[in-house]
Amino acid sequence: MVSVNSRNQVSSLHRFDYQFVRSKLLNREEIAFLDVREEAPHAEGHPLFAANLPLTRLELDAYRKLPRRDAPIVTFDAGEGLAEIAAQRLIALGFTHVGVFEGGLDGWKDAGGEVFIDVNVPSKAFGELMESICHTPSISAQQVRAMIDAGDDMVIVDVRRFDEYRTMSIPQGVNVPGGEVVLRVPDLAADPNTLIIVNCAGRTRSMIGTQSLINAGLPNPVAALRNGTIGWVLAHQQLDVGQSRTSSSTTDESIEIARRRARVVADRSGVKRANKEDLAAWSSQEMRSTYFFDVRSISEYEKNHLADFYPVAGGQLVQETEMYAPLRGACIVLVDDDGVRANMAASWLAQMAWDVYVVDGLTLDDFSQSGSWQAKLPILPHNSEISPGTLLDWLNSADVIVVDVAKHADFKKGHIPGAWYVLRSQLNAAIANLPQASRYVVTSDDGMLAQLAAAELGQLVEGEVYVLAGGTLAWLEAGNAMESGEKHLASRPIDRYKRPYEGTDAKPEAMQAYLDWEFGLIEQLRRDGTHHFQPMKFTGEIFGLKRGSPLL
Repeated sequence: MVSVNSRNQVSSLHRFDYQFVRSKLLNREEIAFLDVREEAPHAEGHPLFAANLPLTRLELDAYRKLPRRDAPIVTFDAGEGLAEIAAQRLIALGFTHVGVFEGGLDGWKDAGGEVFIDVNVPSKAFGELMESICHTPSISAQQVRAMIDAGDDMVIVDVRRFDEYRTMSIPQGVNVPGGEVVLRVPDLAADPNTLIIVNCAGRTRSMIGTQSLINAGLPNPVAALRNGTIGWVLAHQQLDVGQSRTSSSTTDESIEIARRRARVVADRSGVKRANKEDLAAWSSQEMRSTYFFDVRSISEYEKNHLADFYPVAGGQLVQETEMYAPLRGACIVLVDDDGVRANMAASWLAQMAWDVYVVDGLTLDDFSQSGSWQAKLPILPHNSEISPGTLLDWLNSADVIVVDVAKHADFKKGHIPGAWYVLRSQLNAAIANLPQASRYVVTSDDGMLAQLAAAELGQLVEGEVYVLAGGTLAWLEAGNAMESGEKHLASRPIDRYKRPYEGTDAKPEAMQAYLDWEFGLIEQLRRDGTHHFQPMKFTGEIFGLKRGSPLL
């Protein structure tokens, strides 16, 4: 039941309509249009630029993903009431210009708004538009299989994350994440006659990777594997599993050539330039929201980085932009230590209508920080905590229920024996599925999300509520047993959308439906009309290549 105070707070929230949101997008003004549902329902239907920021982790992610406290924020759902809760929590966190989208998903539809399915739609739609304008070359799975069998001179480059590549890959494929291709591929194919074939799971990353090499003036013939691993499977070809082929080190000469070419591409794309002095002014987040991203690998970042820059590989930033920068119309600032990866990622973001800068003039001395990213968090609720040892004793003798609020994928992989999976955003509904107990112990991977969930659980149950200090990681580090599977699900696992192209058990009809959906994105972009995307068609002439070369 909603309390009188809660009702008053909900009724006092600002309400924003379709015209307000659309006007912001059309005018390229700042707006964080946040779909606060879990990822699976988000993927079933949402506006193009409604970035998914689930209510479950809102407090833990808000300060990183919403860098300016007075930027316009509009929360969105399908009428479940999550948007109102999210708005209240954002206001409590200090955000001052927050409101709820009036009418939810149905309100968007009723106003004539276009609805998109799946995830990372802005980037995927841009990729389709880019291919249609640039005529990015591609080769069918059957042709590639024939060339492999014939022993043709070619290199197959898989531009996905390493974990995706390792799950399943094209035979002979070498893993080079998309943001690295311009830097790494030249040394994999030193002979300019060697054919380079670029693949991902579907279409977007392979097309962007292929076009990156073309834009940067690589003299080799380059083509995408048409429809990626999906196309490979639909052509009844076998995938490899468990491979670990990666690119070798890059020569200084190759780095210098790639640096010059990436700079040209970035400048032609409208990328702007910044220096160290600019960073100090932008970090205050006054008047303009600014994101700071280090586009190198995580291992490089942890070795040395600039303060306040968040690590995200350049290829993933281009592929999943709204996950890292949900505030449309904000400024994005990129750095690397080679002058290649930041410029190439920035070139794509600029074509996707972001105001993007690359920081010039940095030296290794500027990369003075080390270690992993340290998130700025709000003050978490105070809960009674117990140690892993105490929990072990309780499990052996006491009436206790362990509530695990980690991601479903992590819960399925491994959890405390007997633990129940609960999705924090669905906590009220989950209570009916939980056994009653005199004690409840809440855990998550590192325990932070558990602190938030425990405070809410304490208002819904009669038993005592505790948090496992250090979370499930502390339990594991103490040498305690774990179990896998999903025996105890108190919530539906809707925190992640199952991609039709991931894993080795995807159904052919689902994969084909996914491709058909991608092919239709250009028409959806036309109907929506808010994207401002401007893909550029580069020619070899900017690098002195003659027409008729393999590049062209």
